[in-house]
Amino acid sequence: MRGDHDARPGRRKAQGGGGTGKKKSKRHKAPLWAKLLTTFGVIMALVGVGGLVSVKYFLGQLTSNIQTTSSVLSASGGLGNTNAKAGQLPKGAMNMLLLGLDTRTGWGDGESRSDTILILHITASHDKAYMISIPRDTVAKIPADEAMGVPEQRTKINAAYLFGSQGGRGWQGGAKLATKAIHELTGIEFDGVMVIDFNGFKGILEAMGGVHLCIDKEMWSSHYLVKNGKIEYAHGADPKSKPRDALVFKKGCRNMQPWEALEFSRLRHSTNGDYDRQRHQQQLLRAMAKKASSAGIMGNPSKVAKILAAAGKSLKMDTNGVPVDNFIFGLKGLAAGDLIPIKTNGGTFNGGDGGEAISDDTRALFEATSADKLPEFLLRHPENVITDGSAAS
Repeated sequence: MRGDHDARPGRRKAQGGGGTGKKKSKRHKAPLWAKLLTTFGVIMALVGVGGLVSVKYFLGQLTSNIQTTSSVLSASGGLGNTNAKAGQLPKGAMNMLLLGLDTRTGWGDGESRSDTILILHITASHDKAYMISIPRDTVAKIPADEAMGVPEQRTKINAAYLFGSQGGRGWQGGAKLATKAIHELTGIEFDGVMVIDFNGFKGILEAMGGVHLCIDKEMWSSHYLVKNGKIEYAHGADPKSKPRDALVFKKGCRNMQPWEALEFSRLRHSTNGDYDRQRHQQQLLRAMAKKASSAGIMGNPSKVAKILAAAGKSLKMDTNGVPVDNFIFGLKGLAAGDLIPIKTNGGTFNGGDGGEAISDDTRALFEATSADKLPEFLLRHPENVITDGSAAS
């Protein structure tokens, strides 16, 4: 995820972590719109907001803003689930691909990379999902696409979206080539592809009023500085070593403002580098779902409407021929507490030729996901499940 470079902390005084966190509350099922926020960054108010009229209204708030296409999976040749009937959700397990864009202020079409690549494996019962992040610096084959005039090449996998989106092909071309590259790497067929400009998350977080997050290790920001006790955006190059006046995120649990939460999801200057960033991204999604299902949000239809409008504007989808509303209804069993974060490459950098390589264990993880045997694989390899508590806030 990349934050919005126009985020404005204002005159807020710098602060570290602090706080001891909140008591664990009794686990409860989140409403559908909160569940889907967690998995796809999109929300839907269907439970607890009152009656069929409200359901139709809030569903319209969401789907009216979503951009859709059928050119990614149907035109990519064998990437869509071949076991599902045309226009219907599969009755078995599902695999969703989430591409989060690195979009900077002032950039146009054809300039973004998919710096977040997240595979969601949804069990056959459609009530549990596993989150698998692919490192953005993974060196992989980007397949040729004659229709787009893109030659085969070997480079970092986050460039596939960039190459596909150039030449006026936009997000549809970017998602198509990225999906082909990820299928080539993992062997996984997909039931849906979702593209999110994470600058859009700023609007969702602002509508929510921020989220509660726990920081498990002290880290510094390469995008913000502390000047005379005030937080300012650091214009210019992205430093590799900690500036003297860098903004530091200290250990502890606390409520974060929208710009802080987005910045937290970008932090990667640590011994585990991009793998810590992946955990932060997963943590933010879970925290957003928890906040979305809180009484303060659920009891305020105006807030729900604002969140849904912001979510729809940030989301683009290929649902493999399934109407968007049917697609969303079909996943109503998902719950925020049933999202399980998974490590790749053992949760640490796995050096390769000019970037990162995929470990043998992670290749086995991909094979199990493709064969719909991921839960069984994880029973044999529990070390791949993130269980240290840092993935959930």
